[in-house]
Amino acid sequence: MTPMLSRLDRLGLLFVAACLLGAVIVPALTLLPSPGSAFFMPPYVVALLGKYMCFAILAVALDLVWGYCGILSLGHGAFFALGGYAMGMYLMRQIGARGVYANPLLPDFMVFLNWKELPVAWWGFGHFAYAGLMIVLVPGLLALCFGWFAFRSRVTGVYLSIITQAMTYALKLAFFRNDFGFGGNNGLTDFKDIFGFNVQADATRAALFSASLLTLALAYLVSKRIVDSKYGKALVAIRDAESRVRFLGYRVENYKLFVFVVSAVMAGIAGALYVPQVGIINPSEFDPGNSIEAVIWVAVGGRGTLVGAALGAVIVNFAKTYFTGALPDFWLFALGLLFVLVTLFLPKGVLGLALAPRRAKPAAVEGAKS
Repeated sequence: MTPMLSRLDRLGLLFVAACLLGAVIVPALTLLPSPGSAFFMPPYVVALLGKYMCFAILAVALDLVWGYCGILSLGHGAFFALGGYAMGMYLMRQIGARGVYANPLLPDFMVFLNWKELPVAWWGFGHFAYAGLMIVLVPGLLALCFGWFAFRSRVTGVYLSIITQAMTYALKLAFFRNDFGFGGNNGLTDFKDIFGFNVQADATRAALFSASLLTLALAYLVSKRIVDSKYGKALVAIRDAESRVRFLGYRVENYKLFVFVVSAVMAGIAGALYVPQVGIINPSEFDPGNSIEAVIWVAVGGRGTLVGAALGAVIVNFAKTYFTGALPDFWLFALGLLFVLVTLFLPKGVLGLALAPRRAKPAAVEGAKS
């Protein structure tokens, strides 16, 4: 094992430890100190950090397929949004008679649109066990069906990226329709409870943040387990020389399909954790620009490192939060410039720069010091 890899492994352990520690410390800083204390963390900051952690999970999922298998997906925002819609449907069913129209069965937007009965697609979402199954199953099945046809047809490179983006855009157009049954342009919002707890309460926000951070650690560990196995070595070989691996007798499409489905499920779980923390899910989450932005997160942090992908998601979104407030008209230009600069000068991302081997000191300098 090279020194760089060993350093990356140690960094991964520190990353998991930081996630576990942060899942305890951050909620404690919100719930225990008084609001006037220097150690108090406002609930809105916790909600913002929780959103960042959900984006970090999405980045790790994308890095698993792009960094280690060479599948540049521009459609992972679709899996993220589908998981979010599954969670949003569960939260809408929890509102019950407390909605504007006080209908115990139908969400408010269905009453407004004169729906007479609950659509079949909404059946079962009154129970979290069913909603949790759909959070995993819907993105996973979409990835399975899409990947089955794409990988067996040997679609690769830019062509695969284009059709993943087309899939995302098609879903966006479908969810915009009011008659599609998912809230149309307005989406799903005005959530009240989750597991019987007020979704706006400080304790609930803290718990959701902890759940997001623990899920991020789990996503990293699962991804790390995959890439460190013999299966992961085959994925890297497919990334670097797919034709050669195919000629050696490996079923390349099966390797790609498995990792693509696992990555989609991770993205769906990230979307499910995201929705109760931001309080809304609408078709804008399917926007292809969101998937492209996720690629930038991975590139900035460091493709093929997992930890770097999560770091890149946090760095870019922190910058986005700041600059959209300070310089809202220039943020998109800054984001594009950032991607260009990283591609040209930091091809291994921020983490790659930190893990670069140090240059040996010249012998003359060493002799002078002695």
